Amino acid sequence: KREDEGGERRVVCGACQQEAVDAMPSPSVVLATGSYDHTLRFWEATSGSCYRTIQNPDSQINRIEITADKRLIATAGNPHIRVYDVNSNNPQPLSTYEGHTGNVSALGFYKDSKLMFSGSEDGTVKLWDLRAKGFQQEYESRAAVNSVIVHPNEEELISGDQNGNVRVWDLAKGSCSCELVPEIGTAIRSISMAYDGSLAVAANNNGTCFVWRLLSKTGSITHFEPLHKLAAHQGYILKCLISPDIQHLATTSSDKTIKLWSLENFELKQTLKGHQKWVWDCVFSVDAAYLVSASSDCTACLWDLSNGDAIRVYAGHQKAVCCCALNDCAVDSQDIE
Repeated sequence: KREDEGGERRVVCGACQQEAVDAMPSPSVVLATGSYDHTLRFWEATSGSCYRTIQNPDSQINRIEITADKRLIATAGNPHIRVYDVNSNNPQPLSTYEGHTGNVSALGFYKDSKLMFSGSEDGTVKLWDLRAKGFQQEYESRAAVNSVIVHPNEEELISGDQNGNVRVWDLAKGSCSCELVPEIGTAIRSISMAYDGSLAVAANNNGTCFVWRLLSKTGSITHFEPLHKLAAHQGYILKCLISPDIQHLATTSSDKTIKLWSLENFELKQTLKGHQKWVWDCVFSVDAAYLVSASSDCTACLWDLSNGDAIRVYAGHQKAVCCCALNDCAVDSQDIE
């Protein structure tokens, strides 16, 4: 929502209002970006000011993820994963996870943020227990992994790779339970799934999104029913993301734009223009009213989706901003005790 204070428009993302971050800890909105300049930056969402910068010691930051309770943030580099305390000024990681031998291109948390998954250009998907050393499980994709997500049932992972394969990994059985090849030989760049597990989308290097309706049967694997093929961009799609309210699909591209599509009829609703170079990543606010994007033009932007305006620019990185993360969800008091 928007509030006017003293004639100045103030942006409030999602369920929480973020006041200026004067001191640690516990900002109500956690907004962060990762860059090829080897830094992780935290931003005050409303003012656009950077209040914390962490130097990644040995590589660019490819992907970042914030835990649901806003306590931890993970960074995917080459080849290490590092986890930092969100509510601290300590520049050192709490933990470093070693095991991948190439760029880590995907990561996320599940099981109340006690477990983590990752995907890498080394061709593997790995599972990690944050309380233990090393990885606990490894799946061989046989091609560079570009995207990995967890099914809302937390019993399956879905990965997309450079050879164009979408694979479903059964975490209980420790094996691949389903394999899809939407377009032979065309790399899958990004995968997204609705929070209720009803839809899945995979986007590829040809600018195409493949949409499936997901059907889960008792005692059976998730079934993918083809729903739509969407020619979304002329260039590469770098990220696809279903909105939290399952009303829209956002796609970011090498054509410098972000597009919003209706998931009801797959019509184009908006084209967000303003970035000067490739747009690598995006994330919705929890109420789906705002979108944050990350671009090779060294900036991230906050977009008001009610009118398509870029209402805040986060500038400070010296090289391409390739990932962004936002957590503006309300956290129950019991979650932080």
